[in-house]
Amino acid sequence: MGSEQRSDILLLVTVMALVGLGIVMVYSASFAVAGQRLGDSYHFLKKQAVAAALGIPLMFLLAKMNYRRWQILALPLLLLSLVLLGILILPGWRHEVGGSARWLKFSFLSFQPSELAKLALVIYLAHSLARKEGRMKSFSAGFLPYVIVLGIFFVLVLKQPDFGTGIVFAALVFIMLFVAGTRLLFMGSTLLAALPALLFLALRADYRKERLLTFLNPWSDPGNAGFQIIQSFLAFGAGKIFGVGLGDGKQKLFYLPEVHTDFILAVIGEELGLLGMTVVIILFALLIIRGFQICWRASDLFGAYLALGIATLIAVQTLLNMGVVMGLLPTKGSTLPFISYGGTSLIINLVAVGILLNISSRAVRVANENHDRRRGNGRAPLPGPGRG
Repeated sequence: MGSEQRSDILLLVTVMALVGLGIVMVYSASFAVAGQRLGDSYHFLKKQAVAAALGIPLMFLLAKMNYRRWQILALPLLLLSLVLLGILILPGWRHEVGGSARWLKFSFLSFQPSELAKLALVIYLAHSLARKEGRMKSFSAGFLPYVIVLGIFFVLVLKQPDFGTGIVFAALVFIMLFVAGTRLLFMGSTLLAALPALLFLALRADYRKERLLTFLNPWSDPGNAGFQIIQSFLAFGAGKIFGVGLGDGKQKLFYLPEVHTDFILAVIGEELGLLGMTVVIILFALLIIRGFQICWRASDLFGAYLALGIATLIAVQTLLNMGVVMGLLPTKGSTLPFISYGGTSLIINLVAVGILLNISSRAVRVANENHDRRRGNGRAPLPGPGRG
């Protein structure tokens, strides 16, 4: 078995470990809240398990499907995401939770369009950037169209409101443009011009202003705006090195809000301690590093940009969530991939991993074919797969 195949088995084991840990921690974090508010302690566990049962087979299926077929779907998926995000603006269609209208609800099923939009944006960027190789230094071809698309997505998620997802979109677009060779002058000027608008948006809404001020000093308002992050600090402090034990955490017992979604990492820190946190960080590091390796070894530009986008998306969301929960970033709604409760997020992330696996397997196949061809021609094989 080659090193690439072993690496992908490691990637698969890593993802399955994160999903399994997520299901366990969703139950541990939510059973008290679900039991009191919904009369079923297993409510969130069952829904997360169903999402995993749907997402895992999809991951294996897409690992076998040629990733280049996603090029055909790049624009339709982007347009579908825009339509679904637009529907959330219309009253009567959206489902509100905690003051945010981020879900479309169909009978017993709810769906979060912004999660699909993240993957759709990655596929669109990969397809478009691969086609524009050599023209990325141009403002009209290599920068302006992507800023327009980003602006539309940003406005739509801001209407929900979901400022955190807007930041994820922006980080994803600018990182991929940077790697594709867009001029730093264009990106730097746009970021500088956008800073006053972002600051205005942050201070315009009272709850965002409170979060920003609380980030600077959580103890200035410990009973209100600073309550959530202080409870998170208490959870990490109680966990120490080895944790208080799985299921024995106290902060999830109606102290820490959004405990099974945005702040599930705090439950891990309390119940599994620094040791458990270290394991989680290592798992995410293995996943993200492998994603970038697949990008580097992809057999074509589309595959390279697609792997880059998926790895970047997972990395940005992971760092954003961890930064918020640890008090390194202002509090905002952001989930931890594969672990936080959320069926749409889990399924979309598993779909993304399936695409990653296919990019990797195809790169290995192309490398082996090139190797055999060179041997047949009597030439020594060249190292690494070429970019066709």
